Amino acid sequence: MILDKIENYKLYENLSERIAKGFEFIRNTDLTQIESGKYQIDNDAVFAIVQEYDTKEAEDCKLEGHTKYIDIQYVIKGVELMGVTTKKNQKLILTDEEKDYSFYEGDSSLIRVEEGMFTIFFPDDLHRPCVKADQISKVKKVVIKVQI
Repeated sequence: MILDKIENYKLYENLSERIAKGFEFIRNTDLTQIESGKYQIDNDAVFAIVQEYDTKEAEDCKLEGHTKYIDIQYVIKGVELMGVTTKKNQKLILTDEEKDYSFYEGDSSLIRVEEGMFTIFFPDDLHRPCVKADQISKVKKVVIKVQI
């Protein structure tokens, strides 16, 4: 897992050509004006999902992981906490291989992700997004799905 500010994206764009395309979308798109929805970047190899939602109590958020895609989650507006942990010792609850997600039951440590910050979650990383920080608030975020 990686947590950083978008100004430091150059440290990570060399991880793969696809990750670089994800950062290019974040940098070259007016994300404050973009509508919620799915945006193709490189067909199914790299695409973006723009979301707007209210944060929730931690117990109302699911611990999830992916096997076919890496997530770059960039907070456009707002602040949220994200639970983070690895797959080690987590109880698998549900898997949808076609949609590339699995839900788990287990503990996670909370990190604060503010406007202008991003996370990168790899297949061994589990994450619990959308958790309220100090109070329930509106968040706008883009999730770049990067096929492995």
